[in-house]
Amino acid sequence: MPKQQVDTLIIHANVFTMAGSGVGALADGAVAVVGDRIAAVGRTDELLASCEGTEVLDGSKFAVLPGLIDCHVHSPEALLRGVAQDVPDYMERAMAPFSKALTEELKLAGTRLNVLESIKAGTTTMMDYTAPYPGWADFYSSVGVRARLTPTINGLAPGAMARAQGGVYELDDSKGRRMLDTALDFEAQWQETADERITVMMGPQAPDMLSPELLRVVKDEAGRRNLMIHMHVAQGDREIHQMEQRYGIRSVPFLEDLGYLGEQLYAVHLTEATADEVRTLVQHGVSMGVCSGCIGLLDGIVPPAALFRSEGGMVGLGTDSASSNNCISIFNEMKLTALFNKIQSKRPDVVPAWQALRMATIEGARAIGLGDQVGSLEPGKQADLILVDLDQLNLAPVVQSPIRNIVPNLVYSATGHEVDSVMVAGKFLMRGRDVLTADESAIRGDAQAAASEISRRVQADPDHRKLSLLSAMRDGSL
Repeated sequence: MPKQQVDTLIIHANVFTMAGSGVGALADGAVAVVGDRIAAVGRTDELLASCEGTEVLDGSKFAVLPGLIDCHVHSPEALLRGVAQDVPDYMERAMAPFSKALTEELKLAGTRLNVLESIKAGTTTMMDYTAPYPGWADFYSSVGVRARLTPTINGLAPGAMARAQGGVYELDDSKGRRMLDTALDFEAQWQETADERITVMMGPQAPDMLSPELLRVVKDEAGRRNLMIHMHVAQGDREIHQMEQRYGIRSVPFLEDLGYLGEQLYAVHLTEATADEVRTLVQHGVSMGVCSGCIGLLDGIVPPAALFRSEGGMVGLGTDSASSNNCISIFNEMKLTALFNKIQSKRPDVVPAWQALRMATIEGARAIGLGDQVGSLEPGKQADLILVDLDQLNLAPVVQSPIRNIVPNLVYSATGHEVDSVMVAGKFLMRGRDVLTADESAIRGDAQAAASEISRRVQADPDHRKLSLLSAMRDGSL
């Protein structure tokens, strides 16, 4: 019987397919790729007997995994890494002057830096959430990653938060409708483009930031277009305070009354959600995005990801932003999600390594509506995969019996620098740590120039004198 001709055949690898309910471990495993799809997965001897590879890669020192999925990120803020940490008033007295300084041109430099960092840390799908600007989607298309892009829809009146001073802030439906129109135009232009690597979700920013009438319009428009809704929900005490002042009800029951709870909704953060509210969300089929690094740094809170998952819900991991998290690595999110939930529950068996890895791959894919395409290495799925170098000192030695140590070491020891190669839709975006689809040196240089321009703008803004961290600068702590 003639062998099947395949484009890429990876052999003798430690393959983790994520098929089934565990990690789908295959020692001396192999993966065959034809075009943009996975053609076969199995033992090396089986695939060598049935496949002929145009390119055959020796994976004997690698773990082969599905590409990691960043289920929530604000990419332009990559330029603001490290300027607003360790303070209780992150948005108002740490980030505000820097956010104000971000022009559309500068935002693109931030997105390019963020995407490059993500690729080099093994991320193949990104859920980016921002107001669209020229070049945003184009860069995702050209660099070759898979992107689920969410144009922000915000109905806050300009300056409303600053003027509210603890009271109810003003909503502006005309502004919100303009942002909705922009989002709908963006969806019409970009949905299922770049060989269907680029897809779109609707992004009402939060339940306290749009009127109920506009929230209903957004939901109806998303339903007409068969789009998921990507939304910050119960993301802080400020939101809950606004909801209770304005409507006399908390965010989750408010959204339930509005008809928002269902499989269409992907709810991010849930830092203020009660246990009963978590159960309500899961019962309605809502999925959760957790950004453990961001919320741990900004709020000192552990979001209820473990409870959400234990109740049967789907949870995806997100980085949120380099400005809030400092680190755009899903390896970091796996470790922190497992670690924080163990500490909170005082139980070492909560969120074991294999569960964290599933949240970074197949469960994250299912949470964002892409589980039938990516997240596991199975025949017919998109060939999105990464090769992780197990010879790196922090992943050595490899032990296969009586206990296999690879998954715990990937979750608790890896940082992302161990990723050697990245493939999306059957094409290598990185090999041997070299990114093939973007100019890393130019992106670094542009980001540094953009950061210098932001610094100049912030220095010229009198509001920068209110920055909480200026005292730490003066006393030599920074």
